[in-house]
Amino acid sequence: MGLLSRFSYTVRSWLNSLLNRASNPAAELDYSYEQLRDELQDVQRGIADLTTQKKRLQKHRDRLQANVEKHNEQAREAIRQDREDLARRALEKKQATLAQLEGLDEQISDLEATQQQLVSKKDTLQGQIEQFRTRKETMKARYEAAEASARVSEALTGAGDEMGDVARTIERASERTDEMEARAAALVELEESGALENVLAEGDSIDRELDRISSEREVDTELETIRAEMGKSSGEASSAPSAEVDQASVDAELAELTADVEGAGAEAADAAEPAADEEPESETEE
Repeated sequence: MGLLSRFSYTVRSWLNSLLNRASNPAAELDYSYEQLRDELQDVQRGIADLTTQKKRLQKHRDRLQANVEKHNEQAREAIRQDREDLARRALEKKQATLAQLEGLDEQISDLEATQQQLVSKKDTLQGQIEQFRTRKETMKARYEAAEASARVSEALTGAGDEMGDVARTIERASERTDEMEARAAALVELEESGALENVLAEGDSIDRELDRISSEREVDTELETIRAEMGKSSGEASSAPSAEVDQASVDAELAELTADVEGAGAEAADAAEPAADEEPESETEE
């Protein structure tokens, strides 16, 4: 196979594939039906034209037949007037007219035969068109039902192009979501382990740890002081024989002291950062 032959075959195959994908059986069936109806109309028009020609010939035959009768009367009248020459001329015209009539009769017979054939073909074609119309409607209904079933199946199974795109979009969104969740968890883990530092926090992780230890020590010192004061007050209360211990008052006072301790711890944490900055300077001065 030559290069041009291969190219022509490839192009024709490609065009055929495009036509197959773009073809609509329902529209093609309707077009074929309209073509058959056009052919039937052409046949009917041909029958009408043929019948018109036959009628014209029949009218011409009637005129010739009238001329034959006329020539007969002319011949009789010429004989009555002893004009044999005129009678002969009338008879000669009559023979010529009869010859034309014979030819017209043959043509009219042929036209009638052709007309009968066309009418028979027209009836056959009309019957075929009616059968094709029934098959066309049946095939269109089957095609539309199959097309609807295919669309529903594609929608349910995701085999269609649009549903495939939707499924792929959901898959990509799920992948991005998993990736973002993993990244967020990794950043939280790194921040908790100290590998990543908060850019908004003051100082580094060592400063924050030292501040926390200092704050805890101050809270412990304050707590020991409160405990010592509470122990002294408890001893004085036990030495008085008439004093009675009100447990509800003790609980309320303990709650107030706890709140004061927490507030003192917060203030100590705020004051720890300047203290940490001043300690190196005091050591240098010494």
